[in-house]
Amino acid sequence: MNRLFTILIFLVLFFVAPNIKGQSIYVTDVESWADFSVYVTNVELWADLVVYVEDVESWATGNKGLWYFTDVESWSDKSVYYTDVESWSDLVIYYTNVESWAGWKDTSKKYLLD
Repeated sequence: MNRLFTILIFLVLFFVAPNIKGQSIYVTDVESWADFSVYVTNVELWADLVVYVEDVESWATGNKGLWYFTDVESWSDKSVYYTDVESWSDLVIYYTNVESWAGWKDTSKKYLLD
């Protein structure tokens, strides 16, 4: 039974874990190096995505607004550039302090983080 359980765990880790997309984010100062540009709004209704910042990288899984910021670009899933002009941005976000409030308001832009 233990051997069967070990094999099952291995198969799950080998096939399922690589397909889980995380949301580890690196912030760059150069717009052309970023995967997309972000504008931060102070009005939740204007946002495409409501973002909650996680303290632990493994908690920021899935494409549901849970972000973890890293200082190393090669460890990130996406790199972003913050802009001060909303019309120049690809994505408008709103930061929340409540994890359950995070999520997409405009799912047409969800592909940016896939």
